[in-house]
Amino acid sequence: MTRIILLFLIVCSSSQICGAQIINVESLRHVSDSSKWSGSASLDLGLIKNTNSIFRITNRIRLQYNTEKNLFLFINDINLQKIEDNSFVNRGIQHFRYNRKLGDRIKLEAFVQSQYDAISDIKFRGLLGLGPRFKLSKNENFRYYLGTLFMYEHEETLERSINILRDFRGSAYLSCSLYPTENLSIVSTTYYQPLIKQFSDFRISSEASLAFKIFENLAFRTSFSYNFDANPIANIPKTQYELTNGIIYSFD
Repeated sequence: MTRIILLFLIVCSSSQICGAQIINVESLRHVSDSSKWSGSASLDLGLIKNTNSIFRITNRIRLQYNTEKNLFLFINDINLQKIEDNSFVNRGIQHFRYNRKLGDRIKLEAFVQSQYDAISDIKFRGLLGLGPRFKLSKNENFRYYLGTLFMYEHEETLERSINILRDFRGSAYLSCSLYPTENLSIVSTTYYQPLIKQFSDFRISSEASLAFKIFENLAFRTSFSYNFDANPIANIPKTQYELTNGIIYSFD
């Protein structure tokens, strides 16, 4: 039994721990045009042994309500990590998004997000965003979306020299959702978020995930995310990436 548990932890491990600064909302949307509640809960476990012993657990909860004209989406993403005998390092994101359908191919999108990330020295980051979302394809099995939003950012860092930052950023994303079979889904999204007053200060985040159904409401998912920040907080690398495997339970 111990060997089975250890094997499961290794299979569900991540190749590189990173502080994801942009949550991939597209991978958590439930594609539906009918009025209904839907949701999912996922759990990723990681056990890494090199020069240090690293234990990692990630829990993500999504709750969505969709009507003919409106969509409400809530996401709670929590990540806990422990290195050797040190205390757990926290990372979390709470995200609420609202979509209002304006036509067959366009929606008005608004969101609010709170975030903390000890690894990236983010004590608190709050975001408010608003803008249009365009549907580029009507094919049910191959969906493409483009979003262009304007957002306000309030950030409090753990660095004493830089305490509070307030800025306006653009946020553009291109998303592709593929459903080649009933049991397989592929979602890829890339975000570009430049500082309005200085376009050389930008962030890029890209995530691709593949999920296949194990049982009716249970699926296995593997995801790769890449994050680049042209002007990160001091001592934080510009590039971070992460590869994770885990299971996800969904309902509708």
